[in-house]
Amino acid sequence: QVQLVESGGGLVQAGGSLRLSCAASGSIFSIYPMGWYRQALGKQRELVAAITSGGSTSYADSVKGRFTISRDNAKNTVYLQMNSLKPEDTAVYYCNLRAADSGYFRRVMDYWGKGTLVTISS
Repeated sequence: QVQLVESGGGLVQAGGSLRLSCAASGSIFSIYPMGWYRQALGKQRELVAAITSGGSTSYADSVKGRFTISRDNAKNTVYLQMNSLKPEDTAVYYCNLRAADSGYFRRVMDYWGKGTLVTISS
């Protein structure tokens, strides 16, 4: 089983910065894509940023130029540096990754963190 622990959420003023972290632990054989999603109140969950195992990144148009996703494969951790935050970035942010466990069958599954709340005040 793989567990994800997110940290770094909080309350900041518009224009400020936050850095989210998500550390994976457990019976991990390999981690493939990693990403961050967010869900604002009353809205659907949306992909914010993703990073492949090779380091290629992609971003939602709404965060391009402001957010940066990165990963540390040695630590099984993905980060989301968020700058120039806006009130519309307020949401619960979820870490997501696809991983193969270390069991005999190397089962590949998608895993989700429990979410961390980011609130941007105007």
